[in-house]
Amino acid sequence: MRTSDFKTNEYARLLGGRTFEPDEANPMIGWRGASRYYSDGFALECRALRRVRDEMGLTNVVVMIPFCRTPGEADLVLDVMGAQGLRRGQNGLKIYVMAEIPSNIILVREFSERFDGFSIGSNDLTQLTLGTRSIHRLVAGAHEAGRTVGLCGQRPSDDPAFTEFLVRSGIDSISVAPDSFAAVKEHVARAEGLRRDGDVHPGTR
Repeated sequence: MRTSDFKTNEYARLLGGRTFEPDEANPMIGWRGASRYYSDGFALECRALRRVRDEMGLTNVVVMIPFCRTPGEADLVLDVMGAQGLRRGQNGLKIYVMAEIPSNIILVREFSERFDGFSIGSNDLTQLTLGTRSIHRLVAGAHEAGRTVGLCGQRPSDDPAFTEFLVRSGIDSISVAPDSFAAVKEHVARAEGLRRDGDVHPGTR
């Protein structure tokens, strides 16, 4: 479950939101994601997650933290979560980080020390950096650290060549909208059929 990642302009459009939200020139790289998590609002989100896992028994829920810029920011977020009873490894809890900023790629080892896996936010990542090279580098670095990597976004639905690239890079999973599942599954099957020398990660699904 990806935690909240509204941008300031999106919060401002909510009822009463404009009173509280700053006016940012580029909300995409502004006050969003993990940088908003040092408040009571995120504490409430953590309590809801704890209820889902501990009271409802849905311990298969994995938490994903979006737009986390630095390892230091990751530590702050994990501290907030821990104070609310959500600690990595406790009751099987896994915490992933969204990989959608260049720093997530460059510092993949440091982020791997703090999180159990990565989920590539391909829409943001491809706008902020050279996406395909970054994806390949992240998958390799995360696998070296024993971490898994998934991808969410529209492009695998529309671009079979991109899906083939993901498979050959060794991506562990691809998350898609229900209406595009069949097409992406067909693209993945075709890409896996092109394997010749065992250069595709066997965990791709």
